[in-house]
Amino acid sequence: VRLEESGGGLVQAGGSLRLSCSASGSIFIINLMEYYRQAPGKQRELVASIGSGTIANYADAVKGRFTISRDAKNTIFLQMDSLKSEDTAVYYCRLRQLNHDYWGQGTQVTVSS
Repeated sequence: VRLEESGGGLVQAGGSLRLSCSASGSIFIINLMEYYRQAPGKQRELVASIGSGTIANYADAVKGRFTISRDAKNTIFLQMDSLKSEDTAVYYCRLRQLNHDYWGQGTQVTVSS
């Protein structure tokens, strides 16, 4: 299983970015895909998750600003609007299936104030 992430970058506060994470390999129909983030000096934290049935959950810090979605080809997207400086972090994609976890390489998101 391989996860390939893209879409990070530098944006001003109030702006938007869209991240994507594409899973390839032996992907089972029932799985959970998530985005985590890790800011310098802080622990990695869950940002949003979406199951095979497209039910999404969000951390309180991003509710109403971020939207996670997925297509039929095992790619998830994280639309990030109204970005704040505290959203600056490395964002990681995670796939959970059959009691195994797989991680993407991470993509840097930097929000300037």
